[in-house]
Amino acid sequence: MVAQPSNQLLAALSPNYRASLVARMRTVTLAPREILYEPDETPKYAHFITSGVASIVVSMANGGSTEVGLWGPEGLVESFHLLGRARIPNRCIVQMETTALRMPFNEVQKEFRDNAEFRDCVLQGVQSQSAILGQLAGCNRLHEAEARLARWLLMVRDRTESDDFFITQEFLAVMLGARRTTVTAAAGELQRRGFIHYSRGRIHVSDASALEDAACECYPTIRELYGSFYCGAPELDNDRTARPNTA
Repeated sequence: MVAQPSNQLLAALSPNYRASLVARMRTVTLAPREILYEPDETPKYAHFITSGVASIVVSMANGGSTEVGLWGPEGLVESFHLLGRARIPNRCIVQMETTALRMPFNEVQKEFRDNAEFRDCVLQGVQSQSAILGQLAGCNRLHEAEARLARWLLMVRDRTESDDFFITQEFLAVMLGARRTTVTAAAGELQRRGFIHYSRGRIHVSDASALEDAACECYPTIRELYGSFYCGAPELDNDRTARPNTA
């Protein structure tokens, strides 16, 4: 029996096809702040994250930056680049030490064109991620920093499956599109209330349930979208049953 990798997209593929695809990939460790792709460039590699997280970040002319999306072990980081020739104006930055299965991007492009099973999974992942991006856009505009920070910490916790991770205040400010002083105040309040412990970049989630209560309404919506990327999707399961393996 072929073992399922921890990446959800790969785990959603049929075992034989998954094994043939993974055999062509290389396991890599990605360092914090490593850039996976730059704006307006075709990526050199495609990354299927297996642990850790990477942020989709938009930078403005005045030097300000903010996170507009988050990738963890649910999918293919460069999936939007597969859809066509449209300009992708953001970059993707690794947040913490992350592991991934890596494959040359041109080979993944060929799989996307030639294999209907792989294409279905990528498109479903893009649809789910697009819904998350829309929710985050509204969240960043309408909700206060403390609630957004609680939501963001929970999103990272879901993807790392850990109560402990390392994130600097400077990086948190970029992720939230807020000043460092604002993030410091928000983190200090969450710590004062006993929801987290934060020291020298190390964050420990002390009370996840209370942190959920402090988070904005966007967190349960995003959590549901994250949980339904591939697993239990009837249209995908039915298509796979009806269609012969094209690998």
